[in-house]
Amino acid sequence: MAQLATYGLLVFIMMVWGLNVIAIKILVQHFPPVLITSLRIFLAGMIVFLLLIFQKRLRPLTKKESFYAVAGSLLGMVGNQFFLAVGLDRTSASSAALILALIPLATSVLAMVFLGDRLTVLRFVGILSGLAGISLVITQGNGGLGGLSLGSLYIFGAMLSQSFSFIWINKLTETLDAREATAVMLTFGSVLLFVISLFMDPHGVHALTDGSLGVWTVFVLSAVVATALGQMIYNLAIHRLGAGKSAIFMNLTPLFSLVGSALLLGETIRLPQIVGFLFIVAGVLLGTGYLEQVIARKNDDRTVIRRRDRSV
Repeated sequence: MAQLATYGLLVFIMMVWGLNVIAIKILVQHFPPVLITSLRIFLAGMIVFLLLIFQKRLRPLTKKESFYAVAGSLLGMVGNQFFLAVGLDRTSASSAALILALIPLATSVLAMVFLGDRLTVLRFVGILSGLAGISLVITQGNGGLGGLSLGSLYIFGAMLSQSFSFIWINKLTETLDAREATAVMLTFGSVLLFVISLFMDPHGVHALTDGSLGVWTVFVLSAVVATALGQMIYNLAIHRLGAGKSAIFMNLTPLFSLVGSALLLGETIRLPQIVGFLFIVAGVLLGTGYLEQVIARKNDDRTVIRRRDRSV
């Protein structure tokens, strides 16, 4: 039951992160990308720290935990968020979503290499099914995929950084509470990103006065719900399910981005996108190992029944 609850939370977070792609796109169009990203992540980190202080869950990190936290922050916060912000400012959302859909495949391979995860046939088929679904969904938006651009290369860097970070997060949350791990990585990463933003655009802070109330509302929702709450839940899922199984859910993020675009921007959802959704659902069921667990459970039940019949 706890595992099913974790799956449900992951689906919710994928929906939030899917809509957050639209939010980030709005923010980087109004403010310097790296600067606004650092402030968004810093606010999220402070919220998580306040929650931990209220719950009295803070404790000093060990040397090993500090190493894992720094590594996870450099990759998952600094690397991923830097490349994502700059990339979304220079390429289309459709191209970005398809490249980010490679995260489950990359993470599964890395988890197999570094964490000893077993990549079964069904899980591999699930990853392929999810990627096929993402391809159908994304290529129907904005007239299909364009050629490779500098922005696309930035998004690829974001994908690769995120995949590597999950390995370190998995190691960190073995001994450290997922919420404390989130707070440390968010805060440390945001400070580094802010320093980087000052080098990139020393006068970028003055642009913050140009934002409207609506844009700042998007900023707060992105920081609180998507970054703070989302990162906490996802790190907890990595601890419970492992890096590879958790990452497969990221196949859902571009789908929710598409639905959000349709509802908020009035875009039309086509038949190939619906077919893509079915591939994505199949990918999640297979890639997480959930279907294998159901089959194994049924086989165990049948074995118990047979033994009971023989004893009678």
